[in-house]
Amino acid sequence: MSQATKRKHVVKEVLGEHIVPSDQQQIVRVLRTPGNNLHEVETAQGQRFLVSMPSKYRKNIWIKRGDFLIVDPIEEGEKVKAEISFVLCKDHVRSLQKEGFWPEAFSEVAEKHNNRNRQTQPELPAEPQLSGEESSSEDDSDLFVNTKPQTVP
Repeated sequence: MSQATKRKHVVKEVLGEHIVPSDQQQIVRVLRTPGNNLHEVETAQGQRFLVSMPSKYRKNIWIKRGDFLIVDPIEEGEKVKAEISFVLCKDHVRSLQKEGFWPEAFSEVAEKHNNRNRQTQPELPAEPQLSGEESSSEDDSDLFVNTKPQTVP
């Protein structure tokens, strides 16, 4: 299977599926990513540990600080205690909250995270309607202005 086909299937799986955690699985929040496909997470009870990213997600799905995951525990791990089984997006978080599967400790964090995303995304102003034969391509006000001095060899 080519890399592009693999990526398509993995992204479709993550964005499309609705998942409910099983009894062994936990919902955790990402605190930091120390590297080597490891992520430091925190449970709803405040326990911190490392989780590993399975090879199917590597170079296909990116995880950042503050994201929520569903993880499967690993019995033999000392430092790495779980493996990521699912990456939760905003829609998954909302559906888990509605169904009552969302931990109370993460409710405030999820609300702040959603509100912060709404505030950081600026709304684009509506473009004024141009009348007559004047077109938008003649208006150069939205073009990038290069302020670097140009040197000629």
